[in-house]
Amino acid sequence: MSEHVRTTCMRCAVGCGHIHEGVDDGYGIATVRGDVSHPANRGLACARGIEETQTPDGEWLTQPLVRERGRLRETTWDVALSRVSDEFRRALERSHDAVTVLGSGQQTNEAAYALGKLARGGFGTRYYDANTTLCMASAVTAYTDAFGSDAPPCTYDDIDDADTHIVWGANPAVAHPVMFQWIAASADSAGSRLIVVDPVESKTAVAGDTHVQLDPGTDLALARGVLARVCERNAVDQSFVTAATTGFEALRGRLPEPAAAAATAGVDVATLDVLADALAAPTLLYWGMGVNQSTQGTATAGALVDLCLATGNLGPGTGPFSLTGQANSMGTRVCSSKGSWPGMRAFADPDERAVLADAWDVPAARLPDDSGPGPVGLVTAVETGPVEAVWTVATNPAAGLPDAAPARERLEDAFLVAQDAFHTETTELADVVLPAATWGESSGTVVNMERRVSRVRPVMAPPAGVRTDLDIIAAVGERVVPGLLGDLTPEATFDELAALTAGTTADLSGVSYARLDEAGAVRWPAPDAVSEADYRYLEDGEWAFPTPSGRARFSTGTHGELPEPPSESYPLTLTTAREPDGYNTGVRSRDAGTPERPLARVAPTTLVDAGLAEADRAQVGSRRATVEVRLSSDTAIPAGLVWLPIHHPATNDLTLPETDPRSAEPNFKQCAVWLAAIDDSTPEQRRPTPGNNI
Repeated sequence: MSEHVRTTCMRCAVGCGHIHEGVDDGYGIATVRGDVSHPANRGLACARGIEETQTPDGEWLTQPLVRERGRLRETTWDVALSRVSDEFRRALERSHDAVTVLGSGQQTNEAAYALGKLARGGFGTRYYDANTTLCMASAVTAYTDAFGSDAPPCTYDDIDDADTHIVWGANPAVAHPVMFQWIAASADSAGSRLIVVDPVESKTAVAGDTHVQLDPGTDLALARGVLARVCERNAVDQSFVTAATTGFEALRGRLPEPAAAAATAGVDVATLDVLADALAAPTLLYWGMGVNQSTQGTATAGALVDLCLATGNLGPGTGPFSLTGQANSMGTRVCSSKGSWPGMRAFADPDERAVLADAWDVPAARLPDDSGPGPVGLVTAVETGPVEAVWTVATNPAAGLPDAAPARERLEDAFLVAQDAFHTETTELADVVLPAATWGESSGTVVNMERRVSRVRPVMAPPAGVRTDLDIIAAVGERVVPGLLGDLTPEATFDELAALTAGTTADLSGVSYARLDEAGAVRWPAPDAVSEADYRYLEDGEWAFPTPSGRARFSTGTHGELPEPPSESYPLTLTTAREPDGYNTGVRSRDAGTPERPLARVAPTTLVDAGLAEADRAQVGSRRATVEVRLSSDTAIPAGLVWLPIHHPATNDLTLPETDPRSAEPNFKQCAVWLAAIDDSTPEQRRPTPGNNI
């Protein structure tokens, strides 16, 4: 009989403890269930987390591949690694920025740390990031602006204690179903409520008490209008603002007139009052990609934090709570040297760079003094310089980047190494493919969205021909920068990482594999072997923030125009969101081979205006591309909006490459499009004549 292995689900960032049981004979996982002893989920588990772990779809990679005469052919690990190391060394001889490295929130902390150490300390490249920048960077920047440190102050323990739950630009009923059970249960108790702010009547909105259906891309205007109304009604928690914050008067002077802000957002002033009234009770304010994935993402996330600060909603049972997407996005933020040095040490601080240089035994001058341009800029640098080689690890930029067709062309122009467990749109373009182990085959740790560190344990060894991410990173590192990485067992790597975070705001130094084996999970900061954090920044009843003043800081962002508003030729707005099976470009949940056309959800009136019916062949076009779609007449979608699944590989051919100027996160959520029938007589048609389409 196979043993039962306690591990952590790697689908989303709720961080559910799982118990896996391997098959008695052969290779695979026989059963997956929630772990009742795990403090994050207490035995709950969602269907997709179970199914994607036990029986994932997609095409598995089982052997290294090298491109020869235009085709990928099976090869040995020695040949594949030699090709990678030779090309990387040649590129690095010309420039330490000639190699781009793109990691992922699907890696363990150990793999993310080792990859960052190699990229920053070994290669010395500033062209390194992770696809977590495509989802969480705006929240990261807003938290750091407000509190001096990344990550939400609140925890899952606060959900039961909140009276008001405001879910803004997120759909946790689909994206985080286990967590949503707790939110819904708390909102169902006497005196509690759930308010959902979303242009679309999502599954979460249907479950809520109030749905605020704002116009797409106007979240910042709405948030500022609500705060202006709070001020007009003298509902500011002045004692908290005076005691624990700075910058409120500067913000107050920049607030819009409530009526004007409401009009911009497409709501009335009474809606502002609904939200202002709700914030008078103990409130948790959650937000997701509908806020972050915008050119105004940082400013909007900051405005939501401001609402909590101004109304005194900071403390147990209250606060701003960003809903992290990928399983180890939080761990990547803490460990990987992506946007900050391990422990969230400030990237540009020369003293922090000196600490890293000493710990890694590399010249301080080798470490870049800025964190780079973000994933969009990393790939653009193939065309504009200086990037010659690209290494992707557990990520699929050929499908996941905005304006994806030019991104694919740039990836093809580079020497591309794709490291993944599954065949993806990126591996199709690669010069070398390195097959990596996946969830049930790897050992390490991850960090969930409430800062809990927990173990990932293998229920079986990787199959022949496949290696773990950590093993592959070690092999590349030893060939390109010998001696840098040292002992790369998972536990030794974690110990090195944890020691490096000692004394930082994200202190892991009191966490060890032995402690995790006993406790199940530990929430950082955990500076010693017995402590772990609860609500952050609150010490013995007093507020203490890691900012120069010791106070939380208000932001001053104001609403601006959409980067691409509708026009006569492009009269509709495209928005993107997750489907229930949509994570990580869907490579674990869609069938191998060519996926079917994406499903475009549109309002019945939009179909009528376009002269379309659900059965018609249709296409959606933006200024960048045209995509054939299936149609769904859906009353949950407002008129004038086209909804497409963000993880379908065709969707991002349409989206904008513009990014938030602070966070480098792309504007996935709004762009201008048209919708029209496909004329079968002209199958190569790219777009109809303006005015004859919607």
